[in-house]
Amino acid sequence: MRSSLGRTVISVYSWTIFAISLVVWLPMVAVVRLVTAPFDSGRYAAGYLFRKVVVFHQRTNPLWKFTVSGEVPDNPRNPYVVVANHESFVDILLISHLPMEMKWLSKDTFFKIPVVGWLMSLAGDIKLSRGDKASTAEAIRQCHDRLQKNVSVMIFPEGSRSKTGELQEFKNGAFRMAIDAQVPILPLVVLGTRSALRKDDWRFGDSDAEVRILEPISTDGLTVEDVPQLRDQVRSIIESELASMKANRGLPVA
Repeated sequence: MRSSLGRTVISVYSWTIFAISLVVWLPMVAVVRLVTAPFDSGRYAAGYLFRKVVVFHQRTNPLWKFTVSGEVPDNPRNPYVVVANHESFVDILLISHLPMEMKWLSKDTFFKIPVVGWLMSLAGDIKLSRGDKASTAEAIRQCHDRLQKNVSVMIFPEGSRSKTGELQEFKNGAFRMAIDAQVPILPLVVLGTRSALRKDDWRFGDSDAEVRILEPISTDGLTVEDVPQLRDQVRSIIESELASMKANRGLPVA
């Protein structure tokens, strides 16, 4: 465990690198978006390049070790509704290490952040204003648009980060979307990000985090009546794998 001073120094260095990287990435993503616009309406290439900024940042951060495990889908252009448990804001950075592009359903506040929001817009990520019915309807429409263009969509079915690290109840939205679009669910399990950036502390912490890709779950032939069963099935699979990963690390399993 690093000392408080050590964490502070490394964090200043790492945040600086991150800020500079975002500024450098912005024109590159803009150029890729411009060049590929005539034949890449799903903005796959621009989004894929955008995610690489966090891969670069993680490799320059001595406090973080990120790992991807499991089988990556053979065809990254086969669209999925991707779902994962939600431990920390850093989940987004960890999941971005997957070698496939997906569009993120994100709070509108992220889009208001200079440079970050511009990059998200260029990448085709999807804005959601919570509690706004019109925004929700538009976000759902955009999610279906990306899926129809053979680009996966990423949703945290818990809705918000777990304050305790324990898995919360899943909401129906991601599963209704997958059934309506007749695309598979791709479950992910995240572990180890809670210590990477603690709430109310701007400094980074030591983290050995892993995202594990699980087997896709087909929605072929399912209807809206099957949403609760699919939701509970996916949650049970993620919960079981999360418990196994915790046990392998010697962590307490609730």
